[in-house]
Amino acid sequence: MSSMPMSTRLFRMIRGSGRNDPMNKSMRMINFSWVSVVSAILITLMGIYSIDVSEHLRSDGSTALAAVASKQVVFLIIGMIACVLIALPHYRIVGHFSVVLFALCIGLLVFLLIPGVPSWLVRPRNGARAWINLRLMDFQPSELTKIGFVLVIAWYMRYRSHHRKMKGLIVPGIIAAVPVALITVQPDLGTASLFVPALFAMLIAAGAKLKHLMLIVVLAGMAAPAAYPFMKPHQKQRIVAMVKQYQGDDSTSFDINYQSDRAQTLIGAGMATGMNDDAARAVVHYNQLPEAHNDMIFAVVVARFGFFGGMAVLALYGLWVGGALCVAASCREPLGRLIAVGLAAFIMAQVVVNIGMNLGLVPIIGITLPFMSYGGSSLLTCWLMTGLIVNVALHRPRPPYRNSFEFDDEGDPDLMQPTRAYGRQIGFSGRALTR
Repeated sequence: MSSMPMSTRLFRMIRGSGRNDPMNKSMRMINFSWVSVVSAILITLMGIYSIDVSEHLRSDGSTALAAVASKQVVFLIIGMIACVLIALPHYRIVGHFSVVLFALCIGLLVFLLIPGVPSWLVRPRNGARAWINLRLMDFQPSELTKIGFVLVIAWYMRYRSHHRKMKGLIVPGIIAAVPVALITVQPDLGTASLFVPALFAMLIAAGAKLKHLMLIVVLAGMAAPAAYPFMKPHQKQRIVAMVKQYQGDDSTSFDINYQSDRAQTLIGAGMATGMNDDAARAVVHYNQLPEAHNDMIFAVVVARFGFFGGMAVLALYGLWVGGALCVAASCREPLGRLIAVGLAAFIMAQVVVNIGMNLGLVPIIGITLPFMSYGGSSLLTCWLMTGLIVNVALHRPRPPYRNSFEFDDEGDPDLMQPTRAYGRQIGFSGRALTR
C-alpha cells in the first residue's frame, strides 16, 4: 500500500503527475470541465421534458413521452457516448486532424448547394438546403462545421503572433469567411452569424489588439446597410417585423410577426413561477407556436416554470460557459486554451441570439438553443463540444509547448517573449514547427 500522503495524491489528481514523466500521460481528474458536464446533463434533461410539453397534450391520460422527445433521448445517449470518445485522445492528436475535418465540413456544405442532388437526399426545409437525409436522422453539416472551425483556427494560431498586427487578421478572417458564405447561401443566417463572435473571442484570447477588432466591427457596421438590397424577401420581412415590434405596431402579429408574438405570449403567461404541467401543455398546444419544440423551446420553458425557471436555465448556461472558460484559463498551452475559448464563444453566442429571438429582441433567424432544442445534429455537436472541453481539462500539455500567448507590449508586438516548457527555455516563436 502506498505511503504517499492523501494531500499529495489529491494534488496529482488535479495537476497530473510529476514533471519527470517523459510522455506526460497523466490526467487531471479533478477539474472545471465537470461543471460543464453536469450543466449539459441538466439542460438536456430540461430540454427533453420541455419538448414533451410542447408536443404532447396528454388528453388521454398517457404518461409516455412524445415521439420527438423519445428520439431526443436517443440523441442524448449517442451524444454522451461521443462526448466520452472525443475526450479520450489527447487534444493535440485531435488537432492534427483539424484541417481534414474542416475540409470535410466545407465539402459537405458545398454538396448541399449542388442543384442536381436528389431531393430525397437533400430536402429543403423552409427554403433552406441545410440537411442531409441519413434515414435515421437528418444531418446538418453546419453544426459540425462549428467544431471544425474552432479546431482549425486553434491549430493555425497556436504558435503564431502576427495577429497582433492588422494584416495578421486576414488569414483567420478568410478561414471564417468560407463557411459563413456557404451557410449564408443555404440560407441559414442564424448559424452563419455565430462564426464571427467565436473568431473574435479566439483572437482576443490569442492576444489580438482590441483596437484592431473594434475597427473591423465599426467598418462592418457601416457596410451592413449595403447588404440589405441583396437579402431575400423573407429576410427583409424579418427586419421589418423587428422594427414594427420596437415601434409598438401589432398590425403584423398574425403575419410576419406571428411566431415572435406567440413566443412572447407564452413567456408572459408563465409569469413568475409558471404553470402546472397540465395547464402548460394546454396553453402551449392551443397557442400554436411554430417550432415550439425547436427554435422557440425557451418560451415553453418559461411558460412551464416561469421567470425563475428561465433564469435557472440561463444560470446553467452560465455554468457551462464558465466551466469552459476556467478550463481555458487553467490550460498553459495555446492550442487547448483556444479550443476551450472558441467552443465557449459558440455556445454563449447561440444562447444569446436564441433567447433574444424568443423575447423579441432580435429578428427570428432560425437558430437552436444548445442542448435544449430538438435535433440530432445540434445535440450531438453540443455534446462533442463538451467532450472537447473535458479533453482539454483532462490532458496536460505535451512537451515541447509554449505558454499561452504572453506578449510584451513595450517591446516588439509581433514577437513572443521566450517562455519555458518543463524547465527548458524556448527562444523562438514556434512558427518553425508549422513550416
